[in-house]
Amino acid sequence: MTLLQALLTPDEVVAGGRLRRIVLAGEALDYRLHRARRRTIGMQIDLDGLTVRAPRWVSLAEIEPALAERSGWILRTLAEWRTRRRDVFPREWKTGAPIFYRGLELALAVFPARRSAIHHDLFDLTVLHPASHDERRVAAFVGHWLREEAMRLLVPRVAAYAHGIAATMPVVKLSNARSEWGSCNQRGEIRLNWRLVQLPEALADYVVAHEVAHLIELNHSARFWSVVERLLPGHASRRRALEDWTALLAA
Repeated sequence: MTLLQALLTPDEVVAGGRLRRIVLAGEALDYRLHRARRRTIGMQIDLDGLTVRAPRWVSLAEIEPALAERSGWILRTLAEWRTRRRDVFPREWKTGAPIFYRGLELALAVFPARRSAIHHDLFDLTVLHPASHDERRVAAFVGHWLREEAMRLLVPRVAAYAHGIAATMPVVKLSNARSEWGSCNQRGEIRLNWRLVQLPEALADYVVAHEVAHLIELNHSARFWSVVERLLPGHASRRRALEDWTALLAA
């Protein structure tokens, strides 16, 4: 339980909805309840835990038995989320701390130097910096480098996928979103989350193909998915694998 949850009564309102508590299979569980315009009770589990969306006319006496009925799935899925990758960004910006780059878990190696530079191999991300003792400055330097790497690696992939389905090369910008890997608007501008550079190349490639497909189908219809499949045959397995990296968005 977080400190926030400990301070709230079971029916207090927080940013993510009304916080409540239920006991499932002997385990006390906090969940957020949203009242929404819908006909059925919906359940979603992510990094924030369990979120329940229910029609305004459905009472707690109906909601909680529905949760109990699906207690096995709820507890199993919550357990899976707890084991997903969370330490994709160092907690301490010191030598030995883990950091992900292109799907590899590397170890930071921080050294003092007159000029700032970053090098990497299969094992280490070596950071040379005049203020190697200052973790905030090291973090800012590595963050800036990751963003530059994201542009360097992702823009050519956008160009490759856009060739043949788009009249011109779309504008590509980086995003710092905490809820999505990428987006495409009606003006044909593509935004890609800079954290894609930390994913395995195959998964980052899927996100790029997904957003490029939106250039001609700005929806998630069957026609859209056929475009994605045409751009990236066998994309479904990558789409499923991407779920294991969702924790990275909240890093």
